[in-house]
Amino acid sequence: MNRRDFITGSAAAFGTASLFSSSAFAQAKPAKIKVGQIGTGHAHAGGKMASLRKLSDIYEVVGVVEPDAKQREAASRDKTYDGVKWMTEEQLLNIKGLQAVAVETEVKDLLPTAERCIAAGKHLHLDKPAGEKFSHFKRIVEDARRQKLTIQMGYMLRSNPGLQLCFRAAKEGWLGRVFSIEAAMSKALNAGSRNSLKPYPGGAMFELACHVLDSAIYILGKPRKVTAFNRSSSAVDDGFFDNQYAVLEYPHATAIIHSALIEVGGEARRQFTVSGEQGTVEVRPLEAPKVRLSLDRPQGGFKKGWQDVEMPKMTGRYDAELIDLAAVIREEKEFAFTYDHDLIVQETLLQACGMKVD
Repeated sequence: MNRRDFITGSAAAFGTASLFSSSAFAQAKPAKIKVGQIGTGHAHAGGKMASLRKLSDIYEVVGVVEPDAKQREAASRDKTYDGVKWMTEEQLLNIKGLQAVAVETEVKDLLPTAERCIAAGKHLHLDKPAGEKFSHFKRIVEDARRQKLTIQMGYMLRSNPGLQLCFRAAKEGWLGRVFSIEAAMSKALNAGSRNSLKPYPGGAMFELACHVLDSAIYILGKPRKVTAFNRSSSAVDDGFFDNQYAVLEYPHATAIIHSALIEVGGEARRQFTVSGEQGTVEVRPLEAPKVRLSLDRPQGGFKKGWQDVEMPKMTGRYDAELIDLAAVIREEKEFAFTYDHDLIVQETLLQACGMKVD
């Protein structure tokens, strides 16, 4: 299977024809989507703004909100924000024609900010994870559902071509009945980053493994049982959970999710493996994805046996998901990740962290 065949096949399966290129939009020349960003404190904030501004044929960035003076000063020195219009949240939400908001605050402020945006009738790109209070997130999701507003969670691996191949292989039955998912997402934190995460009791699983947990649930659905294994393994001995496993149990399958924030070179060992009775897909590393596929018979244009699968080159870490969001807002496609999916992911994530689900 060549690169074009893979992209075409993935588009057919998930309605993602525009995930790897904005050329589909260039033909029709629809009006640009007016979008603003609230917050610059999230780890993904600068990357999201860079992508929104790069996708200038799709989005018009009308303003950025950062109420914290120190954060705003730091962001102002970043070339990513050169020339943006700084404003208050009230000013942003009252801009005529504003359709969407990217919420990129620190995690503690994500849900309160998201709730105000949904109340104002705006589509939402909400970065991860969706807070510590499940009842709060559920209230926001139900309000969005009532207003028919999109909430796109900031799980960028959804549009990763390696993960998309996993989704396609599982959904189209290439692998037979899936019995196992094994995923790891780790890195080594410096002292400053560790201190910034310590207020959140969910640890590494909450901060990082939410990405791969989202993908596992997309394939297997809601688990019947979740068991968390939380360890503080660093010599720092501050009680922060920096080494965690979670086991998701299903009637005929298990998913094992691992995340450590003390793993040197952990980025290169990030992986997602799906195994079924008829084959296995292995993505390692996740970014830029390298994929191996094993099949017991030809499937989907691939041959029997182990093979390396060439992946299409990604134009940016967040480009594809934001292009996808535009297509959903324009009602060119239905969003593949439903309200109910996001609720299941957040409930499962809290369980996987050993946290209470209120």
